[in-house]
Amino acid sequence: MSTLTVSFSDLSKNSKRVADTVEQAQRVHVTRRDGEDLYLTTERHDRQREETADVTARLFAALITSDEGARAVLLALPEVFPWTRHLSAEEVREFVVDLVNATRDVVELDVHANLHRVIVEWRATARILADPELSARLTEPLPGDDHGEVLAP
Repeated sequence: MSTLTVSFSDLSKNSKRVADTVEQAQRVHVTRRDGEDLYLTTERHDRQREETADVTARLFAALITSDEGARAVLLALPEVFPWTRHLSAEEVREFVVDLVNATRDVVELDVHANLHRVIVEWRATARILADPELSARLTEPLPGDDHGEVLAP
């Protein structure tokens, strides 16, 4: 899906024309030189995106509640995330639970960063496991004394 792009200065100089463009295109990318880019969207388009996320999250959560659905998700996972082949069966199950919970956070809490974090962290784990030398170096015991329990942040 191609998104139309306008500059921030064009938005400020020609806001009516840009607003008309947003109504037709439903979404416009606004580039900025001095800050993060923006997206302008219609309320209807945003509501439809939220509904899509909600349906996806609920469908995903419902699927993993049955053995058949969980198997289907596990079989589909390598198509969506090819790097999961480097994870153990237990790690894949943990990833799915984390993924479902983060997807629910998107819908229920409007928190998108958790979903991104879950994918990035599990992909990093797979990257380490895919490299036998790196995996060996990171899993060998630390030299010296036991430094005690590591507390969660």
